[in-house]
Amino acid sequence: MANEVEEEEMKRIVTETEKTFAKNFNIFDLPDVAPGLPPHLELQRTRVFCKNDAPIHTTSVSYSGAYNAVGENNSVKLESFSENFRVEVISTSPDGMELEFDMIGIDAAIANAFRRILLAEVPTMAIEKVFVANNTSIVQDEVLAHRMGLIPIVANPRIFEYLSENDQPNEKNTIVFKLHAKCAKGEVRRKVLTNELIWLPNGSELVKESGVSTSKPKTFTSFCRSQDSFPEFADNPIAPSYPDILIAKLGPGQEIELEAHAVKGIGKTHAKWSPVATAWYRMLPEVILQKEFEGEQAQKLVRACPAKVFDIEDMGNGRKRTKVARPRDCTLCRECLREEFGEPKPKAKGEDKSKREWIDNVALRRVKNHFIFKIESTGSLPPDVLFTEAVKILEDKCERVIADLS
Repeated sequence: MANEVEEEEMKRIVTETEKTFAKNFNIFDLPDVAPGLPPHLELQRTRVFCKNDAPIHTTSVSYSGAYNAVGENNSVKLESFSENFRVEVISTSPDGMELEFDMIGIDAAIANAFRRILLAEVPTMAIEKVFVANNTSIVQDEVLAHRMGLIPIVANPRIFEYLSENDQPNEKNTIVFKLHAKCAKGEVRRKVLTNELIWLPNGSELVKESGVSTSKPKTFTSFCRSQDSFPEFADNPIAPSYPDILIAKLGPGQEIELEAHAVKGIGKTHAKWSPVATAWYRMLPEVILQKEFEGEQAQKLVRACPAKVFDIEDMGNGRKRTKVARPRDCTLCRECLREEFGEPKPKAKGEDKSKREWIDNVALRRVKNHFIFKIESTGSLPPDVLFTEAVKILEDKCERVIADLS
């Protein structure tokens, strides 16, 4: 009896038309599925969604088989990388010490590798040893030596060699400066600036103390030739990056006399060898208006953004609407998504559904493979040269890894 009831239900549910369709169905007659990921998955893969409470989809999907279920190969290919990767210079500062550029088509791990190399692995020249002959100022010798070490020096580090513990300081690994500043009695207090540091291309002038008397006094360096004979320094003498950096202040009767030796090093050893004041990046902001804001709403939205991302567009006939004028300036403060700046949410079922708060109509995103990179050099090397050196260092690291694996 139960089987007969089930058969009757089947006959009633499946019509003759459906039976004919099922009999003649062929999967190859269906239209081809569009290549690539579905739009919502593509957005999750390439964008960070900045919600009112917290960002979502922040991680990068690097597994090659992450989208095998939808027939999409997520592996990294050299040909695709070569076609999509590019660097676009956006701006430079008037003094040439700041550079802003876009890196497009790379992963965050690579951008962070460049940042870390710039901070800690690009070599520069910095003062390592300070020989104090006389210091009657209120600045202690240790503090004075520390301040001297932080003075950036304009010198191409690629010309010099690293100085090891067993090496003798010479013209190929050491730069020597001397400083002699004095405030005579009766004079007002004076400042000692970096423009008083004098480069000694022939090496040290301080004589080592020894019990043996010789015709030629022995100094702290052994220069075979003068550094100003190098063609690199013929027209560009070695000097501090900025002439007005304060070293100390002298009162009447006080005096500083010293000799400073600069050597080659990297920021990983000490921060004084770091060639950048800072190097940082951020993902490119993307601001999408999912509906038009006109009239008073447009004015409120423009006022809500402290970064002035939005602007008013005149559409004619007295109509004005909000437009995204400067999306690059967005800091993701999310002031435009706060409830007090938008319209109230519908509370009752019969309330007008068009009155939604801006959180549902303003989309803030970050592009995962588009980075705004900024380098601020200390002055030892131009920022474009620093980035080129960082690329070379990363390339050398990759070659060493490949050599170890082969």
